[in-house]
Amino acid sequence: MKQTIAVAAAAILLSLNAAVVLAQTSAPPAKVAETSKGKTLVDPAGLTLYTFDNDKSAGKSACNGKCATNWPPFMAAADATNIGNWSVIVRGDGSKQWAYKGKPLYRWMEDKKPGDVDGDGRFNVWHVAAP
Repeated sequence: MKQTIAVAAAAILLSLNAAVVLAQTSAPPAKVAETSKGKTLVDPAGLTLYTFDNDKSAGKSACNGKCATNWPPFMAAADATNIGNWSVIVRGDGSKQWAYKGKPLYRWMEDKKPGDVDGDGRFNVWHVAAP
């Protein structure tokens, strides 16, 4: 009887741990925040995420070199996987970047604190990423 209870308890603990792991791995990489531009996608630090009009091919970033210095890509871990509207694209250098609804995401180098949206409308090709 004691052995049966111990086995049942172990099975429950294992299933709870599996649920926690699944929940952690299936959480979106960013969140939604209210900014002066309305609801906007932000990174875990609360910095605004942007889309680039020149990203015309699905799953491919057109922002490399100096562009990527000014507009750092919202990078994904090497083992990141797609989650709902979130997808992982492979950049030209082999690194991974998050995309939302197929659009690669970036930060603007001059946004310094949560709520900054200074990149919106820049060069008429950069826009806050809306959920």
